[in-house]
Amino acid sequence: MSVICVEDIAHVRYSAPDLPAMCSFLHDFGLACFEQDGRLYAKGTDGRPFIHVTEPGPAKFLALGLRAETLADLEKLAAHEGVAVEDLNEPGGGEIVRLTDPDGYSVEVVAGQSKGETALPPADPPRNTVAAKPRQRATVRLDPAPAQVRRIGHAVLKVRDFRRSEQWYKERFGFLTSDEVEAAPDVPLGAFMRCNRGDKLADHHTLFLAQLPGELGILHAAFEVANLDDLMLGHQHLKAQKRQPAWGVGRHIMGSQVFDYWKDPFGNELEHWTDGDLFTAADPPQKMPLSALLAVQWGAPNPMFAGKLPPAQGLVSFFLALNLRIKRLLRRNPKESAA
Repeated sequence: MSVICVEDIAHVRYSAPDLPAMCSFLHDFGLACFEQDGRLYAKGTDGRPFIHVTEPGPAKFLALGLRAETLADLEKLAAHEGVAVEDLNEPGGGEIVRLTDPDGYSVEVVAGQSKGETALPPADPPRNTVAAKPRQRATVRLDPAPAQVRRIGHAVLKVRDFRRSEQWYKERFGFLTSDEVEAAPDVPLGAFMRCNRGDKLADHHTLFLAQLPGELGILHAAFEVANLDDLMLGHQHLKAQKRQPAWGVGRHIMGSQVFDYWKDPFGNELEHWTDGDLFTAADPPQKMPLSALLAVQWGAPNPMFAGKLPPAQGLVSFFLALNLRIKRLLRRNPKESAA
């Protein structure tokens, strides 16, 4: 039984040395920006006061924001952790509990934020297929524009010890595993985890924890856009503005969403996505091979495999599994590793 069950991701927080440059990128990405108290905030069209924050400073990921359902949940979490519930002196107000996870990531759990007017999503036009042709005597004409970001959907964090981090997040926030990813049988490297909303539908993942080589940090944050046409318009706009592409366009296997990744001016990776899977708490977890994480159902290959001499996926899986096995062995024999 978890302490609380969060209802969604709330925001991601970064620092950057040039707020105007970040604002320019976020505008091209499809977010509405404004400044308050020296910080840059960005929001989508879902009425939430902000979903992306940038503070002045060196380029760095600062915090993951999660949204509790009620202030009572926030108080319960604070009591369990022995910390205070604080006023959230940022747009939308509300309250906040600040925690630190096992890898030192700041986790900001918020509740009670005021919600502004929600913009109506653009109509999804009828589409002609072999099975049905509802669009008759009408053309498709799309105006060039940035994508229309609706909301933030998930974040991906690198961790040192997947099982330790998984336990920490599940015990406090009620996350459920949708897909556990294995580098080899019985060698897990991470999991796509969703919010426990009971009978209500939740995104396939709100948080992905990945035990991968290299420095810790956020791998990407993802934002939902209106539909496939909107995602492709966003792709064309970012390309026209000479923004740095990272990966896309394609359709993932786990989560099923159509994706498009870009890098902001400071190296942070942001994703547009649409048409993702939805599950309730009744849907059981699955185990998936690393190949399902690296491959696509269609579209651009993972950048790791986009060069002229890409490594074999089996070789990547072998070395990742070996790395994880060694680390697991060292954790079991701490005296030997210290020696």
